[in-house]
Amino acid sequence: MATHAANNPVPTGPSTDAMSSLPGLPGLPGHASAPPAPHTMAPEALESRYQLVNERIARAAARSGRKASDIITVAVTKTADPEQIRALLQLGHRDFGENRVQQLIHHASIVEEHLNRQRLLPSGRKVGADSAGDTLFAQGGRRIELKPVATQPGGKEGVRWHMIGHLQRNKARKVVEFTRLIHSVDSLRIAEELQTIALKKDHVIEVLIQVNCSGEGHKYGCPLPAAMPLAEQIEGMINVRVRGLMTIAPYSTDPEDSRRTFVRCRELFEEMARVGFGQEHPFNILSMGMSGDYEVAISEGANIVRIGSAIFGESKGGPEVAELDEPEEERSQES
Repeated sequence: MATHAANNPVPTGPSTDAMSSLPGLPGLPGHASAPPAPHTMAPEALESRYQLVNERIARAAARSGRKASDIITVAVTKTADPEQIRALLQLGHRDFGENRVQQLIHHASIVEEHLNRQRLLPSGRKVGADSAGDTLFAQGGRRIELKPVATQPGGKEGVRWHMIGHLQRNKARKVVEFTRLIHSVDSLRIAEELQTIALKKDHVIEVLIQVNCSGEGHKYGCPLPAAMPLAEQIEGMINVRVRGLMTIAPYSTDPEDSRRTFVRCRELFEEMARVGFGQEHPFNILSMGMSGDYEVAISEGANIVRIGSAIFGESKGGPEVAELDEPEEERSQES
């Protein structure tokens, strides 16, 4: 099986620094007296799972000719409880993601409260979270200013929230307030809504175009042939910048089944870079891979992976799978 080494014309590397480009996150209150959620694991178990994920990412990156610091891990908090999120913060993790707007706001507020109280001790360990930004968010040796936004929850402490779920226009304003990077723009309509909001705030919003590379009818994402025309339309917007692509592979118990989807997305990504995307603003983020297939995604060029259950454990309902459509609600974009 062919792997994709670092031959991507666009810088492939994220990290915490890199994400210093990404704005902030909120703190986590720690109500020690509150009983843990039913699926809560011991802090040692969480740390062990987190360390294992980091080790597997490092090995996958090495196999594709890259460093672990070239990959940003977005910890998806869909099934996490406050104690788990706080523990991950103490381990030095700074990139978090959510599928649903209300959950994002809730968890961001928890994080901010926690950080305000603790101001993370200098002795807190930082597990692989400090260098990705230099590669992922810099292009041609020029540092791109993508520092965490101090006015966003957790921004002063370097936390960045990622919106990875389907975004509705009526919830876009809140997402802009709380999120550093939106992974799920899949239509001109939502891009125009973001432009309207950003223009009023005199703010630039950075986004990824979500592409349905698997062709599954129940999934969000613009069709593969429509991705480049959509990006071209967004390029004309002053306050919305396309930073790259995101895709979701079909659920399978065999990670290799995801490869075809990831190859399609990576090839589109490279084609867009060849025709000139990224000349004015960086086009260098490829968000692919979840808990069950992130190593395959990295082998195909992903520099952001979205991992939930591999870190926090599975929900009581079983493995994480992209949720089906809900009437005017968000579908899950991670696992």
